[in-house]
Amino acid sequence: MIRIYHNPRCRKSRETLGIIRNQGYEPEIIEYLKDPPTVSELKNLLDKMNMKPEEIIRKGEDLFKSNFKGKKMSDEEWLKVLVKNPILIERPIVVSGNRVVLGRPPEKVREILE
Repeated sequence: MIRIYHNPRCRKSRETLGIIRNQGYEPEIIEYLKDPPTVSELKNLLDKMNMKPEEIIRKGEDLFKSNFKGKKMSDEEWLKVLVKNPILIERPIVVSGNRVVLGRPPEKVREILE
């Protein structure tokens, strides 16, 4: 079972979804802007990617620049910010079993499909 945390308006997310489908999979699609992960779900995804919350923040977003740039927060605080403001979550995140990858660049998803 493949799952993709997807933003259909994002070119990289659409490219990643295309790669998954071209490999013969029809993933579960979670439009995370409409249905954001919980703190626990996001923490689990990050743990499997061996990443910290701050590493998946979209620092180019106006929301980040105006409200969070330069702030020092704990991992737990960043998790709450990301769940409350899912637009700040870098995308797409793809899950295959116990393996999780950030699809940046989109070709990176091949690591967990093979």
